[in-house]
Amino acid sequence: MASSILPPEGEALATGWEPDLAPADSLVRQAVLAHASWATDAARRAGKPWYDGDSWAGSVLGDSGPMTNWVIQKQPVDPAEVILEAARELPNNVPYLFVSPWPTRDLREHGLALAGHPPLMVHLPMTEIIPPTTDVDIRQVTDAAGLAEAERVLIEGYPLPELQPVRAGCMYDASFLEGSTVWVGYDGEVPLATSTAHSAAGVTIVENVAVMPAARGRGAGAGITWAATKHHDQPAVLIASDNGQPVYQRLGYLRLERWTVWVRP
Repeated sequence: MASSILPPEGEALATGWEPDLAPADSLVRQAVLAHASWATDAARRAGKPWYDGDSWAGSVLGDSGPMTNWVIQKQPVDPAEVILEAARELPNNVPYLFVSPWPTRDLREHGLALAGHPPLMVHLPMTEIIPPTTDVDIRQVTDAAGLAEAERVLIEGYPLPELQPVRAGCMYDASFLEGSTVWVGYDGEVPLATSTAHSAAGVTIVENVAVMPAARGRGAGAGITWAATKHHDQPAVLIASDNGQPVYQRLGYLRLERWTVWVRP
């Protein structure tokens, strides 16, 4: 009886992670490939070092903080192999985030420190909720001045102390808006919140969500996240921070699985 469920001898069996498999094979695969696009798009447009291969993708935008540089696994390979390849393909004297959609072994011997196992969360277009309200005026960024304000809110509101004091262009090159959409929330003309949407592999990556202290408790975080979530009519995914998870859950996001994040200091 057991043999009745076995495939014919020699038949190729997809694992879900073959390089030529369609992104839509699974929602998790779409999320992995979209994060690989996020990890490389800004650097590619800015003329900075980047790499995108079968098993991993990554780039180096700056030298001051890991949030500017991403390395993400695209296949369940030995992460040590990826770290060694990244050292060959990218500048080897900068910090970066190492993001694995799978649990990893201890990578401290490779100079990395464990940041945690944050959940990948997903919002499906058919999810029905009452849109959040806020007294913050949310505007889509269309020019360099707005991009600079988004960058400052991200660095000071997240916060990212390793990038302070803010140096214009340390995270957002002028070409960033060619591949991603950015919002800033204002109180009058004072920028207080920001978010970014990046579309790839049939899903929207919601990233770089940050709110200044003066806007907290005013619905700014939910409102700015909602703008990014709904910009494209497709599923939206994000890697949630501890502070952000309750906000995302109220917006209809669901926990899909935990990923693993290491930091090269």
